[in-house]
Amino acid sequence: MSGAGSDTFTRERVRKVALLSRLEFDDTEADAFAAQLSRILDYVAKLDELNTEGVEPTSHSLALSNVLRPDEPRPSLSNAQALANAPEAEAQCFRVPPIIQEL
Repeated sequence: MSGAGSDTFTRERVRKVALLSRLEFDDTEADAFAAQLSRILDYVAKLDELNTEGVEPTSHSLALSNVLRPDEPRPSLSNAQALANAPEAEAQCFRVPPIIQEL
């Protein structure tokens, strides 16, 4: 994106992105999205004007640390224990309803 306002969205660009995204907009919605996206591009262009020399890139504003427990092997449930509360079991497996139905 170059200077502020130089890369504006038109109704036609919104329609092209909508087609690629499998979305449908009427003319009023396309015009509204074009205006909103143009304002976003103008804001990003303003950010491009900032002097960021010497500023370290970050993915988060705060230092993060892993709060998960260490991944250590430990005994797991037996098959019988795992299936003990299952509504239905078959051949030592959980039985679930089919998710794909025949037409």
